[in-house]
Amino acid sequence: MVPREGRPDIVLLIVTLILVTVGTVMVYSSSSIMAAEKYKDGLYFLKKQIVFVIMGLGLMVFLTKIPYQKLKKLAYPILVLTGIMLAVLLIPHAGVRAGGATRWLRLGLFNFQVTELAKVAVVLFLAHYLTRKAAQLKDFKQGILIPMLTVCFLIGLIILEPDFGTSAIIFFIMMLMFYLSGTRVTHLAGLAAAMAPVALWLLLRKSYRMERLLTFLDPWRDPGKSGFQIIQSLLSFGSGGPFGVGIGDGMQKLFYLPEPHTDFILAIIAEESGFLGVALVIGLFTVFVFRGFVIAFRAADPFGTLLAAGLTMIIALEAFINIAGVMGLIPLKGLALPFLSYGGSSLIMSMVTVGILLNISSYES
Repeated sequence: MVPREGRPDIVLLIVTLILVTVGTVMVYSSSSIMAAEKYKDGLYFLKKQIVFVIMGLGLMVFLTKIPYQKLKKLAYPILVLTGIMLAVLLIPHAGVRAGGATRWLRLGLFNFQVTELAKVAVVLFLAHYLTRKAAQLKDFKQGILIPMLTVCFLIGLIILEPDFGTSAIIFFIMMLMFYLSGTRVTHLAGLAAAMAPVALWLLLRKSYRMERLLTFLDPWRDPGKSGFQIIQSLLSFGSGGPFGVGIGDGMQKLFYLPEPHTDFILAIIAEESGFLGVALVIGLFTVFVFRGFVIAFRAADPFGTLLAAGLTMIIALEAFINIAGVMGLIPLKGLALPFLSYGGSSLIMSMVTVGILLNISSYES
């Protein structure tokens, strides 16, 4: 192991802490009235979010202390555990069903979304496998086929939940890690061409997926139903102006905008802090992604490079899809905004990724 040199990446740490702080404040602002109405406690969601923050920070600090090389031993066990948990979700009444999908397992304090673990597990598995098989990556069977089939098995379980968006994110990350590891571009192009018809079939197979696409193209075709969320979100952005109406003074969270504290928390930020607040959030994520890739390319070994790049892409893709979705730039996908949205699964696993990135940044090539 290369000796430890210096402290973990302080910029990444500061950006993460700012995002978590902003998220905690906005979770309270966006949920207090709804919580008071539904649970008779305006602090209901805030108190739970603080518990999630403490848990996430604890795991982040813990992972900064464990040399990332030791995670290789966990790559296969975590992947197998993830597969088992995804399979359990398919057993009737074993998982928690919400929004037409079964994605959560009850873990006492909160319901855990298994796909959040799946993204990290796939990145860890691919980073370990691709560096271990570095000499065989030009061979299609050893370099692509075996890890691809393994990851696609998990993707298949996720699609059955159903969760098409997360499946697409995992596939995209897999392709990126194949590319960074040095597999043949022709192999990747052939794989992408082969998977395109499958993706199109999955899109057309479910009517609600087509409905999301049509709503994206014209939300006003059904403003009271399918277009309601995005219209209310756009109203939030329009109401905020340059500097917003003030934290706590937004109107869209008054039972107009569905899920203001989860998927659409950026819309509340836009209304209450305006263009300035949204620009700050986007800027922070930009810095996070930049520092993540700096860590990746400065890592002490190929395993660290692939692991850091894959983990950074998880945050980058989730942030992009959520931000672009609530702005109406792409079709909506029920995806949390990392570090900001209410929810234990997303926040805790995002903090886990930060802990690993900080650990990798403590070693230099």
